[in-house]
Amino acid sequence: MTSLSRRAFATLATASLLASCGSPTTSRGTTARSPSTPPPTPRTPPNPARPPGRSVPVGLRIPAIEVDTPLMRLGLAPDGSVEVPPIAADDLAGWYRHSPTPGQVGPSVILGHVTVGAWGDGVFRHLARLRRGERIEARLENGTTAVFTVDEVRTVAKAAFPSDAVYGNVDRPELRLITCGGPRTGDEYRDNVIVFAALSSDSPDHDRGER
Repeated sequence: MTSLSRRAFATLATASLLASCGSPTTSRGTTARSPSTPPPTPRTPPNPARPPGRSVPVGLRIPAIEVDTPLMRLGLAPDGSVEVPPIAADDLAGWYRHSPTPGQVGPSVILGHVTVGAWGDGVFRHLARLRRGERIEARLENGTTAVFTVDEVRTVAKAAFPSDAVYGNVDRPELRLITCGGPRTGDEYRDNVIVFAALSSDSPDHDRGER
């Protein structure tokens, strides 16, 4: 990951994401951790999944919380912060294009709103309800699907966002889903909800390659 991307990721913790989420979301069942707490040791499945070839994600499905959304591509805003999906009636989640594609080694990052102003619920309204072991499917442009299993869900204060745990290098394909959560003051939420997931052995066995 480039130093530019790391700086942009860190900016996400304090600035651009979800300032206009609209209303609070539940944090039941999540685990808040301080920045000093080390991230959990990755679990290695009995039959590790073989990463699919690199391909841009075009959709996301999370059966446990009834999410099935196209994905837009997000980059950097003019101020250097990470772009977020627009506040709109047809709310979509977005993949940060400076992160790995889902299924490639490293943390692939997908952002979404918890609410979208006057239009009500956002695509990640119930993200905090996910539990360890639940399934996440990232549909790729090449027609394949990268399947992930939730390892952990955390609710953390934005002021103590664990940037290294979320965006730091890892030695396997992982996924991060990020939205806002916790109490709301004005148009802002105090916390972020972060889902950590790893590529599942259910993922199709594809040759690695570049598109």
